Amino acid sequence: MSDLSKAYEPQEVEKKWYAAWLEGKCFEADASSDKPAYSIVIPPPNVTGILHLGHVLNNSLQDILARRARQTGHEVLWLPGTDHAGIATQAKVERELRETEGKTRRDLGRDAFLQKVWDFKDHHGGIIIKQLKRLGCSCDWSRERFTMDEEYTKWVSQVFVDLFKEGLIYRGKRMVNWCPVSLTALSDEEVIMTPRKSKLYTMKYELVDAPGEFLKIATTRPETLMGDVAVAVNPKDPRYKDYIGRKVRRPFPEAEIPVIADDHVDIEFGTGALKITPAHDKADFDIGMKHGLEIIDVLHPDGTMNCPECPEFDGLDRFVARRNAAAKLEEMGLLLDVEEYDNNVGYSERAGVPIEPRISMQWFLKYPKVKEAADAVANGDITMRPARWQKTYAHWMENLQDWCISRQLWWGHQIPVWYRKDKLDLLKDAESLDMGDLEAGDIHVGIDPPSDEGNWVRDEDVMDTWFSSWLWPFATMAGVGEQSETLKKFYPTTDLVTGPDIIFFWVARMIMAGYRFADQLPFKNVYFTTIIRDLKGRKMSKSLGNSPDPIDLMDKYGADGLRFGLLRIAPVGSDVRFDESQVEEGRNFANKLFNACRFRQMAGEVELPESDEADDEEEFEVVGDARCYHLDIMAKLDELSADLERIYKDYRFGEIAARLYEFLWNEFCDKFLEAVKGDLRDTATLEARAVTVTVFDAVMSRYLQLLHPYMPHVTEELSERMGYMEEGEFLMNAELPDEPLLGSLTKEEIDAEKAKAAAVYEAAGRLRNLKAEYNVASRKDVKFVIKRSPEWLAKETDVLALLAGAGEIELDEDFAAPKGTPISLTGIGEVAMPLEGLLDVEAEKVRITREIEKTTQELKRSEGKLGNANFVDRAPPEVVAQEKERLEEWRTKLAQLDEMLKGLG
Repeated sequence: MSDLSKAYEPQEVEKKWYAAWLEGKCFEADASSDKPAYSIVIPPPNVTGILHLGHVLNNSLQDILARRARQTGHEVLWLPGTDHAGIATQAKVERELRETEGKTRRDLGRDAFLQKVWDFKDHHGGIIIKQLKRLGCSCDWSRERFTMDEEYTKWVSQVFVDLFKEGLIYRGKRMVNWCPVSLTALSDEEVIMTPRKSKLYTMKYELVDAPGEFLKIATTRPETLMGDVAVAVNPKDPRYKDYIGRKVRRPFPEAEIPVIADDHVDIEFGTGALKITPAHDKADFDIGMKHGLEIIDVLHPDGTMNCPECPEFDGLDRFVARRNAAAKLEEMGLLLDVEEYDNNVGYSERAGVPIEPRISMQWFLKYPKVKEAADAVANGDITMRPARWQKTYAHWMENLQDWCISRQLWWGHQIPVWYRKDKLDLLKDAESLDMGDLEAGDIHVGIDPPSDEGNWVRDEDVMDTWFSSWLWPFATMAGVGEQSETLKKFYPTTDLVTGPDIIFFWVARMIMAGYRFADQLPFKNVYFTTIIRDLKGRKMSKSLGNSPDPIDLMDKYGADGLRFGLLRIAPVGSDVRFDESQVEEGRNFANKLFNACRFRQMAGEVELPESDEADDEEEFEVVGDARCYHLDIMAKLDELSADLERIYKDYRFGEIAARLYEFLWNEFCDKFLEAVKGDLRDTATLEARAVTVTVFDAVMSRYLQLLHPYMPHVTEELSERMGYMEEGEFLMNAELPDEPLLGSLTKEEIDAEKAKAAAVYEAAGRLRNLKAEYNVASRKDVKFVIKRSPEWLAKETDVLALLAGAGEIELDEDFAAPKGTPISLTGIGEVAMPLEGLLDVEAEKVRITREIEKTTQELKRSEGKLGNANFVDRAPPEVVAQEKERLEEWRTKLAQLDEMLKGLG
């Protein structure tokens, strides 16, 4: 045992122990171990990202699972890594290039630009990894992976090749999300639906066969009317049954377009008549394909207008064109109304601009192993928590659409397809590419380029970042076609911790990839974390200024304080309302633990007398002079251990944190340590002191193990400093004991001792309240006399006096309480508090009488309010409820004061 400092300094302790764990290779998994495997792969953060509170919550949960698994005898692999984040990383480098050199990527060329990106990655890429280490994450850093590693890149290309040859990957023109700034297709996950104030324009199209008669149409995008090829109405809408099959006149460029019937049209939206622009709306595209309509693209890729037939619009920014189109309609007498309209607009996550639905030549994937992936969750092979996400998952699996896997970027995994130079233009303009083109020798698809590479041109596009990350659980453990020891030992993984916002984009796709490329599911349990919001319920955001920097919080409160504070407010399935005061409480909790151990050290090294020692220190049981408080705290620790094992199985992390907190703060410090303080005084017997410090150490050493997954640094520090670990050993590697501390006692014996302790603790509280009622709370010379007490209490009066802050506890069955003596009935008997020498009874009567008068006035005032019909009917319900509560409080207080006055005679 080595002395603890007066104050706990988390930064130095955390730095020291993380370095020690790394040096001791504590995080490195042994694939040859005969221990049962536990594995988890980190959701790879963006390589150029920085830690935010969502990362803190997610990775703290993973660390808890990994550290707990080590304690339960598992060989643990927590495999870390980072994602190349194609569009995000490229956007940052392009912005830096424009600002520093005034150039674009095309000015540099592909190879030179990619070198810039690699340089940027090498400079910024390790930041978040360092921050995760600061948090205490026990990842096996020797196995750290990056989605652009050479071996991983081979996996990505091989999967593309295999799926192409199976006919599941093809190239064709489809409607995609398009970013006009990044000039690339986007996944749905990269589109943020954002509430916006828009305008709804109601215009009229003239019927060709009835000049002067018009069809009213509502739209939020008049700038696209140049691409209108039809007007659609719902066939069930009686307003338009006579219009179906007729034609209306598009105003500019003027054209006759048909009125068609389609069930997709929402009768309730706008006028119920929908202009159909297949090139610029996904729903319109589907309707256009169903009805064989022409597709007219009126936008360039950068969002400017492409309409040479209307030169006044051609080349304008899309939003400028919107205003101008509305103005022209008004000038033509065709604009009927403009009203404010609230709608959701899709924004590019990275560029921050509205996306455009756009028809584009892209590579698409038909998902493999769909049935297996759907069944795995439906039949319970994969468990999702909270369970409600299983329905969401099933719904998505039933409504799959082909996945656009190509991106018009340079940073990422380049499509492994080469085109013959002599047929390049023909192949690039082809409506589709498939196995027929490969068999004809017009294209080459493979990990490696064709042998005569000079005669070929590689496809410029790269694959969607998710196309690499869906392989993450198995591609990180082995090379292509390799059955590595790591893969055999640790795949499938045990748990996945991630956010529900990527249940489709990552979780579902990993399940399908696992079945297709590793012949089984990728994980057995999925735990979905919750969104962290501020106290007003808003999502954390830099723009709102409500997102604190986790590094600042760790500097202020320590990593353990941040982890524990955040986990205490993280209920399963509910959003987290973040409050920095909770992190402060986490730091205070670490201080409480530290100070409790420091209090124990002040007692020094004390050994039990030889006759009272257990034969085996590992199987220590309290005997001899052990008292109910010792047995009570040990029994409660045994209960805590058993309960945590059950709660861990349900992944109720917030409840675990609450139970750990309650045990230390309330049961151990506020009750047990207060009860045994007398055993650590110089006046105590050697036997009493020895039993108490031995119980302290037995309970604390095991409690530190239970707390370790949540607060790894402080628990490791205290275990070493208290002498609970052998030199060179680590708490994080110590398995939890199988036997409870009180394994030799029967349940009846344990319950009897717990009941005694509970009775003393409860009675002490009643006695403190009695002192407070008579304004003698600070007096330490108060005497209590107890009648009709149980026999065992005779040995516990010293503890009761200590807990109650009393000078003396006397057991006297014949005590006749003088008139005016306060009396309280407790679980240990009838307790009297003689007032002689404590206070002036007459003066106390005067004081209580005044209190009764004041309380009576407040009671009447409250009754008057609630008796006033105007107040009850007009005041807010919560105000009325609050007044009713106040009335009951006054009544209770008045009854107590009356009782006290009667007691004084």
